[in-house]
Amino acid sequence: MTSQINPNNINGDYPVPGVPNNSQGMRDNFANTATNFEYAADEITELQTNGVFKAALTGTTLDNDMNDNLIYAVQLSDVSWKLVTLTATSGSISLDYSAANWYTMPSQTGNASLAFSNWPIAGTAGALRFRIVVSNVNYTLTLPVAVSLGLNGLQGVSSNVITFTATGTYDFEFSTIDGGTTITVTDLSRPKLGSAQAAIGYSTGAGSTVTQATSRTTGVTINAYSGAITLVSAAGTTSWQSFTVTNSLVAATDTVIVNQKSGTDLYQIHVTAVGAGSFRITFATTAGTTTEQPVFNFAVIKAVAA
Repeated sequence: MTSQINPNNINGDYPVPGVPNNSQGMRDNFANTATNFEYAADEITELQTNGVFKAALTGTTLDNDMNDNLIYAVQLSDVSWKLVTLTATSGSISLDYSAANWYTMPSQTGNASLAFSNWPIAGTAGALRFRIVVSNVNYTLTLPVAVSLGLNGLQGVSSNVITFTATGTYDFEFSTIDGGTTITVTDLSRPKLGSAQAAIGYSTGAGSTVTQATSRTTGVTINAYSGAITLVSAAGTTSWQSFTVTNSLVAATDTVIVNQKSGTDLYQIHVTAVGAGSFRITFATTAGTTTEQPVFNFAVIKAVAA
């Protein structure tokens, strides 16, 4: 801003001492001085209103709101984002873009659903990050319907609901360029399924183990996406036998893979039924009759029929 204060309209040589002076000159000096003070007051007020300050001015509250104005050709160092630790750990979780760009949710205590507000206007870009600490793999995270980009290959997502295969800390980034009408999600903690860095399968924490009791047809319970089933000690047989695996994570549309991990005899293994909450394993040896405890590995592949 160009200052309107004019120091040149004040006659510093007037009045002249020792001689009669025209009072008009004094009136001119006083008037111009008063005008310059008015300019100074207006300009100081404008600086106080529009300036960016390191600390609050005396008698004011610091407010460096840039009102979405452009700052350009700037070099930054030691910059941090505002972090908000959420008090809600289940239910509807509100993420206000205007309040912070980093949100963290402590240990999740139930199913949670995200809701975004106050994204920057369409035609500008905005991004925020969200950290969730998953304490139980039975808890899910539901994304708003506006999150429609980045879902392909996102681990554990189905119809905008993310199911976690292991407890732990997960970071996500959400971004938009149209005011939140369309939002892109990026998993910052895990590679996308099918990417060059991704191994297909589950990480530590998703699996479990169980040992069969009583007989080779006794059912077992193991609520995990993958694991190892140790059969009861018995002689192998070429006759087909079956037992049911109760697993609360299995849906009727899922595909279950089972193979032999260990054992002297060679086993033929098939999954002969899959239902909501269980699947059935049918098996027989190729010829052996060794008395032993073979171990079968299994993995649940989440699938849909539509």
